[in-house]
Amino acid sequence: MDRRTVWAILIMMVIAIVPALFIKRPAPVPKAGPAAGAVDSTASAPSPVPAATPAPGPADSVRPDTAGAAPRRAAEDTVRVSSPLYTFGFSSRGGRMVEATLTRYRSMDPAERGRAAQIIPPGSTLLGLTLVIGRDTMPLADWPFTIQPDSLAVNGPAQLRLSAARGAVTVDLTYAFRPDDYQVAISGRVAGVGPNGGQLLIGMGPTLGNTEANEVENHRALALVTKQRSADRIDLASLTVGEPRTVSGPLEWVAVKSKYFVTAVFAFDSTGGAISGVTAVGLPTTEKHPTSADVHLSLPVPPSGAFEYSLYAGPMEYERLSRIGHDFDDVNPYGWPGFRTIIRPAAVAARWLLVWMHEHLHLAYGLVLVFFGILVRVLLWPLNQKAMRANMQLQAVQPLMKDIQERYKNDPQRLQQEMFKLYKEHSVNPLGGCWPMLLPMPVLFALFFVFQNSIELRGASFLWLPDLSRPDPLYIIPLVMGISMFGLSKVGQLGMPPNPQMKMMLYVMPVMMTFLFLNFASGLNLYYAVSNIASIPQQWMLARERVKRGGGAVVATKPAPAAQAVKKKKG
Repeated sequence: MDRRTVWAILIMMVIAIVPALFIKRPAPVPKAGPAAGAVDSTASAPSPVPAATPAPGPADSVRPDTAGAAPRRAAEDTVRVSSPLYTFGFSSRGGRMVEATLTRYRSMDPAERGRAAQIIPPGSTLLGLTLVIGRDTMPLADWPFTIQPDSLAVNGPAQLRLSAARGAVTVDLTYAFRPDDYQVAISGRVAGVGPNGGQLLIGMGPTLGNTEANEVENHRALALVTKQRSADRIDLASLTVGEPRTVSGPLEWVAVKSKYFVTAVFAFDSTGGAISGVTAVGLPTTEKHPTSADVHLSLPVPPSGAFEYSLYAGPMEYERLSRIGHDFDDVNPYGWPGFRTIIRPAAVAARWLLVWMHEHLHLAYGLVLVFFGILVRVLLWPLNQKAMRANMQLQAVQPLMKDIQERYKNDPQRLQQEMFKLYKEHSVNPLGGCWPMLLPMPVLFALFFVFQNSIELRGASFLWLPDLSRPDPLYIIPLVMGISMFGLSKVGQLGMPPNPQMKMMLYVMPVMMTFLFLNFASGLNLYYAVSNIASIPQQWMLARERVKRGGGAVVATKPAPAAQAVKKKKG
């Protein structure tokens, strides 16, 4: 492997890894009380208005027939809906969702370790409603709703019915549940909206509760994701406190996600997306970057007052999200903008194969990663073989290349002609060692994101590793990965002429990669360690072939034409 190939691989590895290290990480919100900037559950929901709705001006007011109708706060009860998958809680004050406990997932947060994961934080405004009729704005956050029944066990299709009224305006809601789905189908009707209809603002904020051992990493994954033509992500950490960030519709869905969980609202009509827009405002915090935001989406209400939408509150299980459709499986985009088109298919295929091997071969995920690392190396064997042999041919003609470069250094056109002639005479492709290495790179990048973000690896233990989605607490796997990389490079340099730069890379690369991977998921380190070890036999075989050729066999077979041509032209 020559210097250019090594540098190309190094640059690609840096491109794959460094962005994850240099993204600004928001510090964790203090545990001592409610999250900084969280909305007080006793306060009325604010009403930032998306682009599709005109913002109220100074002369705007609450409808006269509702002014002063409820001077005191309504008492709050929580109605719980339980199924084998979840326990959802809804407040009688405003009909908000105040609890989403996911029975099949445990919290990794040290303060709640072992309990079922609860993804809705205190002060949530999820499903909180604000009605905009003309220039009047009516927050429903403090309206007392009557909810029937007062508890619900979901063994089949089931419903909650909510109703509230103030003055001439009445609101009726129906929440429909299924036992095998995290979706809630919501339909409703507002009486008294008038002939011009109105807008319904639906709360999505302010954030998702922390469920992970690494709170900083979970906060870094917090994002607002919207779908128009494709999924677009806005990190909560990128918001500016007090400054609205607006995404204009029509939108098919709007989601707030953490590393492994998501809440989303869907609304469709005959033309596609029915959501007019969404506005997010970073909430005040004592930390450097926001980890919460006031998020409201806008849904048109026709003169009839009827509307419908649905909510998803649950894990980011790829198959489940994919069944919903409308590209909801891309709510956790793999890769970076511009590269997702290439990386996503490989990531989806890799994740599917990992899950298939676990479920159908009944293997622990740790063993799946071991076999997967070996399988990928076997599949890439022909490409690596071709690249390494092309590099050997290129190294063999290096003396002639240097001779030609020296003779025609002042004549670029002649230099180019002679170089092409040399490549043709010795059947050397200068790019032959690069493209076989480049083809697998989308797979390698995809695996990086899959192992870092797949919920299937969350909580999966293997040998001394308590969680394959978390770093190795003993740092054994990163060290093994670094040592295996050194061994692979050492074997790969057998039979090559002395090269100070290559010798430096032999020691620098493994050390650098070991330090980079110390805090990455142990499953990712396990895969790369196995992959490196599985590559050593191929490197050993090609190194022996290089030694037998003596590094100059290719030159020795066909040196005469080029050498004689150079002498004749020189004479």
